[in-house]
Amino acid sequence: VQLQAFGGGLVQAGGCRSLTCLASGSTASIDDLGWSRQAPGQQRTCVATITRGLTQYYEDSVKDRFTISRDNAKNTVYLQMNELKPSATAVYYCRNSNGKSVTWGRGTLVTVSS
Repeated sequence: VQLQAFGGGLVQAGGCRSLTCLASGSTASIDDLGWSRQAPGQQRTCVATITRGLTQYYEDSVKDRFTISRDNAKNTVYLQMNELKPSATAVYYCRNSNGKSVTWGRGTLVTVSS
């Protein structure tokens, strides 16, 4: 599975940003899709996950502000980020987890200015 993320950029604090990740290749291996982020000097952390059955999981700090969704027919996962804070500045990575392996896409940088 190959993952390609889009949508990073510069946004002001309090603003919104939407990320998109397109999965391609061995689509039969696509299972749980999600987003993780890595801030400068920090470890990569999981932000949100959505199962093939559309169950969603969120990191506590983004609950009620971020929404993950997916379109199984298009093999695409989305992350809508609202009320962004400067602490959300990070490289956002799309990932696929299928119980056998975890695949990461190239990240997309989101910068939130104060």
